[in-house]
Amino acid sequence: MVYQCRNDLNHTLEYASKGCFALTGYQAEELVMNQIIPYGNLIYPDDRDMVWINVQNAVLQRKSFELVYRIYTRSRQIRWIRDLGASSSANHGNQQLLEGFITDITDWKLAEEKIQHQVRRFQALRAIDLAISAGPDLQFTLGILLEQIMTQINVDAAAILLHRKGTPLLEYGASRGFRTEAPHHAKIYIGRGFAGIAALTHNTIHIPDLSVNSAAGDQVLPIEAEAFKAYYGIPLIAKGQVKGVLEVFLRTPRSIDQDRLEFLEALAGQAAIALDNSSLFEQLQDSNSELSIAYDATLEGWAKALELRDRETVGHAHRVIEMTLQIAGKIGIQGEILQHIRRGALLHDIGKMGIPDSILLKPGPLTPNEWEIMRQHPVHAYEMLKTIDYLSPALEIPYCHHEKWDGNGYPQGLKGKNIPISARIFAVVDVWDALTSDRPYRPAWSENQVLEYIQRESGRHFDPQVVNAFFSQ
Repeated sequence: MVYQCRNDLNHTLEYASKGCFALTGYQAEELVMNQIIPYGNLIYPDDRDMVWINVQNAVLQRKSFELVYRIYTRSRQIRWIRDLGASSSANHGNQQLLEGFITDITDWKLAEEKIQHQVRRFQALRAIDLAISAGPDLQFTLGILLEQIMTQINVDAAAILLHRKGTPLLEYGASRGFRTEAPHHAKIYIGRGFAGIAALTHNTIHIPDLSVNSAAGDQVLPIEAEAFKAYYGIPLIAKGQVKGVLEVFLRTPRSIDQDRLEFLEALAGQAAIALDNSSLFEQLQDSNSELSIAYDATLEGWAKALELRDRETVGHAHRVIEMTLQIAGKIGIQGEILQHIRRGALLHDIGKMGIPDSILLKPGPLTPNEWEIMRQHPVHAYEMLKTIDYLSPALEIPYCHHEKWDGNGYPQGLKGKNIPISARIFAVVDVWDALTSDRPYRPAWSENQVLEYIQRESGRHFDPQVVNAFFSQ
């Protein structure tokens, strides 16, 4: 939406283009001169001060402004927008006018939030996995598990009850968030009490209102002292056997949404593995392939979320993966390292999540300062992934694929064989795919043009050995 507005608290519109309706649900004439509602009233309340302050600073400094904030539509939906504006050469009386262009970036913001959400969950799973792998210290493992549940699921209290083998009893093994000690010494028979029923039926138990349904049988729940309102009991099952029960408590009358409940049940599965002490390491080995599939599915989700944000790269990651692996095979790379190369290729541009929309989505050429910022995306990728041990072997491509054979690349200025071989391979493939694809600022090159370019850059941009393998396909 193109607009012109007064520099006042209402952002009184003097003009709005036809895109106003698609963006806000209001016709332009309904917002111009505050006929129905001032545009300023559509700005999300928590964002209004930020918008006002930044606009005033830009006006005082005679600079343009770029703001990302939320607005309400006519149907009270929340949308994220990017507002590019500046002081107008025109005035309304003695009042300064502003003019600019507003675009809807809701999809990009949601994709960014989704990937951040997935990163947090991925790191939670990895923290628990590492705790399990660290050794037989069950209390340490359960403590890590409960901390992740409290943080990721946003509950008020959580506990793990252990099933003592050879007995019909559940006993409290670890807890977080309780105000009293009463539950910690209780013993519950399987089949009695909320936890006992969850263990017997192998089903999750949900009590939405403990004040109405507090008949927990033998299970001691200090509802009044703890002010608990709602309860979930999730059986911990490994190899078809109940190892215990995970309990979570809420002090407000609300439910855990389906997405978080599914993640909670996934964490319960991790807890069950931790409790299966007799075959802990065997279980970890058996679950490695399943974990790998789950992690790879998460990586696929990250790449898809990046595509939603940067539409120029749609399909790019998957196109370059196969060619990268083919060249790696020709050079003689085999075994597990190919899986790391695949993950690195999939995540090669993940660092662009740290690049501002104004630069990443700019339709025209970048300025020198903007290029400096864009060249930071390999560093962003390194900082984002370095704490995830599982992805350490895959970091070479995201971090080094813009290095050049002659040492004139970035971000480290590596030269020759100091550049990891995976990054040298990917550099050729990445340029091939980029130049043979259309971009808003240029049409795709012909295949012959790109082949000639790659040949010319052999020994400068590219590793000659990799170029030879590329041409031998």
